Amino acid sequence: PIVSTLTGSITDELRTAEYWVRHVREAVRFHDVIQALERGAVRTYLELGPDSTLSAMAQGCVTEDAAFAPALRRGRSESRTFTSALAQLHVRGAKLDWQAVFAGTGAQRVDLPTYAFQQENYWPRVRSGLVGDVASAGLGTADHPLLGASVALADADGHLFTGRLSLDSHPWLADHAVADTVLLPGTAFVELAVRAGDQVGCSRVEELTLEAPLILPAKGAVQVQVSVGTSDDSGRRAVSLHSRAEDAPLGEPWTRHATGLLAEGGAAESFDLVEWPPAGAEPVPVDGLYEGFAGAGFGYGPVFQGLRAAWRRDGELFAEIALPEESRGEADLFGLHPALLDAALHGVALGGLVEDTGQGRLPFAWSGVSLFAAGASELRVRLVQVSGDAVSLAVADGTGVPVASVELLVLRPFAAEQLAGAGGEESLFRTEWTAAALPSAATLTDAVVLDVDDALGLTGVERFADLDALVAAGAPGTQTIIVPVRPQADPEMAATTRTAVHGALALVQQWLAEEAVADTRLVVVTRGAVATVGTEALDLPPAAVWGLLGSAQSENPGRIVLVDLDEDPASLRALPNAVESGEPQLALRAGAAFAPRLARVPAVAEAEPLVLDPEGTVLVTGATGTLGALF
Repeated sequence: PIVSTLTGSITDELRTAEYWVRHVREAVRFHDVIQALERGAVRTYLELGPDSTLSAMAQGCVTEDAAFAPALRRGRSESRTFTSALAQLHVRGAKLDWQAVFAGTGAQRVDLPTYAFQQENYWPRVRSGLVGDVASAGLGTADHPLLGASVALADADGHLFTGRLSLDSHPWLADHAVADTVLLPGTAFVELAVRAGDQVGCSRVEELTLEAPLILPAKGAVQVQVSVGTSDDSGRRAVSLHSRAEDAPLGEPWTRHATGLLAEGGAAESFDLVEWPPAGAEPVPVDGLYEGFAGAGFGYGPVFQGLRAAWRRDGELFAEIALPEESRGEADLFGLHPALLDAALHGVALGGLVEDTGQGRLPFAWSGVSLFAAGASELRVRLVQVSGDAVSLAVADGTGVPVASVELLVLRPFAAEQLAGAGGEESLFRTEWTAAALPSAATLTDAVVLDVDDALGLTGVERFADLDALVAAGAPGTQTIIVPVRPQADPEMAATTRTAVHGALALVQQWLAEEAVADTRLVVVTRGAVATVGTEALDLPPAAVWGLLGSAQSENPGRIVLVDLDEDPASLRALPNAVESGEPQLALRAGAAFAPRLARVPAVAEAEPLVLDPEGTVLVTGATGTLGALF
């Protein structure tokens, strides 16, 4: 079939004159053609033409992984480019007539050497969770694949576990994605709480509430902490789980993901699932279950696709769960492998055990979790509805022997919008002007002012008309050069701003090049260049000068000081103190000093919707690029 750039769809009209007349006159719908091909599962493209122009354009039109092979490239060897294109098509599965390719060359097919272990993998599988010599750091091993070390707190009856999670060290976690975002499964939080309870003699997770999702980045890692508090009169201990990015700067806050209580004494093993499937249970089809999950935004990979069979009986759902063969070797590292327990919850979608809201559900609050046996790789699970959005679980191994029980699990509907800000909560920064301390009664020693009118009125400071006059005088003992910026009035704001910026640039360039003042610092004083609060008005010319000199500061650290004044006389009196403060940038307001500092932008729960006037006009800049095309 042929997809036409005239219609953007498959056509058979190419033999008509009318088609080619329209083809000359009307727009080329190249993007629509590529989209139509992609919808038809085309993932490999061969460009026949004098260059690779269309291949480059097409890469901005696809949303799936695709390969583009131009047969010719301008300025490159024709034979090599064509052969490379054929090779690219070959590795993508295209059927090529290689005999025709090598005709007349004398090439012939030869057998490869025999290989006794064809299609067998003998590379060792590195188990996740291996740690180095933590004892040398004064820590103990945590004996858990999700945790690296543990330590008992010296001044309290508490315990701390630490770990590092990444998709490199724990690749199986990549199989748990929600809305194309890899999340640590809620069952992993339970597993960590159970491990923490074992350490302090609490065999029951009395309650555990998940507060925020833990997003695992595609690159890099997150640090994890599980902290267990002191025991109260009843033997209960608080437990909490926090994380933050491994490369987070010092002082970056930790995100709390879960809190709960650990208790002594677990539930009794009051059930068995030896009879399997249970008498009277009717089979439930499981075909298409994970395809349906994927359509709802829940991308479960092979490790989490553990539900093998299911049965229903009188409000109960029975599910058979198993890890894939290649993952079973890791089951004995866990109390209960999170992927197994997570797959057990998938049966909720089959049994109608919770209210159907049209959204997927994720674990929210666990109560009464007890683990009886560790290391299972196959499960038999009974799920029973407790309320509209809660179930209980009885979990046994592949022979029916009890493994774990959950008295109550509350499931909460999940929307992709809930992930907004979860991975980088308060990770955006902005400049905020904060109060800064100034030295008291500072004096400007060995300072000069470059200003004919001496608008600053500084006492005891020598004045020069400009830098040339200072240099001509020999700049005797000068350490500080103070320059007030007072843009010349001009009817055109643009002209005033341009003049001010050019003047500041010329001054700084001359000052940096002049040997006589090589050891001096330059203090530039402005008015209205910055706004310390949102209600302050800015004056464009000094603001532009401030921006220019901010770049000059970066190139010459420690040599340039920027001070912005208001109209209050107290600010002018505080100028000597500001100059001697050591701060590179200051704003003086009513005599008080404010310095720019980076501050986190608080995460917002939901952005205000943008409402456009349907009768108005919207200007889209850069509309010919990829983003404009998507818009």
